[in-house]
Amino acid sequence: MTSMTLEVVSTVRSNAYRKTAWRLMPFLMLCYLCAYLDRVNVGFAKLQMMSDLSLSETVYGLGAGMFFLGYFLCEVPSNLILHKVGARRWIARIMISWGIISALFAFVETAWQFYVLRFLLGIAEAGLAPGLLLYLTYWFPSYRRAKMTVLWFIAIPLSGMIGGPLSGLIMAKFAGFHGWAGWQWMFVIEAIPTVIVGFFVLAYLKDGVHQATWLTDEEKELVNKELAEDNSRKVTHGSVRDFLRDRRLWMLACIYFCVVMGQYAITFWLPTLIRNAGVSDPLHIGLVTSLPYMCAIVAMLLMGRSGDKHRERRWHLIAPMIAGALGLTLAAIFGGNLVVSVLSLCLAAAGVLSASSLFWMLPTTLLGGVSAAAGIAGINSFANLAGFCSPYLIGWITTTTGSSAIGMYLITGVLCMGACLVLRIPAASVNR
Repeated sequence: MTSMTLEVVSTVRSNAYRKTAWRLMPFLMLCYLCAYLDRVNVGFAKLQMMSDLSLSETVYGLGAGMFFLGYFLCEVPSNLILHKVGARRWIARIMISWGIISALFAFVETAWQFYVLRFLLGIAEAGLAPGLLLYLTYWFPSYRRAKMTVLWFIAIPLSGMIGGPLSGLIMAKFAGFHGWAGWQWMFVIEAIPTVIVGFFVLAYLKDGVHQATWLTDEEKELVNKELAEDNSRKVTHGSVRDFLRDRRLWMLACIYFCVVMGQYAITFWLPTLIRNAGVSDPLHIGLVTSLPYMCAIVAMLLMGRSGDKHRERRWHLIAPMIAGALGLTLAAIFGGNLVVSVLSLCLAAAGVLSASSLFWMLPTTLLGGVSAAAGIAGINSFANLAGFCSPYLIGWITTTTGSSAIGMYLITGVLCMGACLVLRIPAASVNR
């Protein structure tokens, strides 16, 4: 490597990261698409499931949120196990187990069964998102990771684009088939790909650069060198006490909590908001919900590319959070106007989902080693309690007041608070 010219090094570097991106990113996107499909579908199941089982909006909100209690309890242990035993085996275990549990929702008959299965689903899936984020740090240094993180997070709006019409189609076409309701068939059919992909993980993923059969020895050496240099600038904690006393971790967790409040307001309530705006057919609701997710994909790609180009992280997070808050506010104000409501939800989805992906450049830039494994999981675990708070609060407020607008205003306030917290992070520590 020392005898290589700068031009040759640049060529080797570009080839290495391009081949790694093409090898890993489509498959990682597929894994997370399956995960989010199994989250999005409960929002569509609500359109039929609640009335079929005589369950209230509050029950739905609490059940949707129970997922995140199980997620919270098992997130950090799961990510530490992944760091120890390797991504390949642990991610496969996560996907296969949650796919099976997701299919069992077809047999739900009571509120408590709904609660228990949502809780178990959270336990099963715990560790996937932070595990995949940690996995990216094994392959890409900080200066290349915003684009990769955004590419991976595009699985979220893709799951909405694909899952919305698919869920609506299944619910419309399979209703009454062999005595099952449409939402029952939806849970089973959409769980099957998750289990299949879980088994493929065992054969496809590699645990590190040393196993990358698609890279030459020179490329492996260069990538390992850049990863080592990148990790040398990161924080590692000497003890659990040092880890828990790091104020930056708690600041990051609070910021992401605010982002997740907005993210799950869209994830769990988008179909309902579209229906309230005047669309009644499940298939049509699914098609309309794909529009905000399409806008989110464009915004995420543009913001990720801009963040890496300018090596700026804070304002690339603040701007989408404010845009998401504005979009949700307008959607609440003009909830009865289909066109304005959909345009507002497009802005909200573009902002909130861009913020969800760009946020992760902050902790993955600051932390390394076991601290990264525990920190990413800890931040995600704490913040995803918002996944419990957001649907439960909106469900309770909707049941109490008869309107979801007040719940949306609450979410917008939280997003603005999170945007203010981002300014408390020193720019020099994350802009690289």
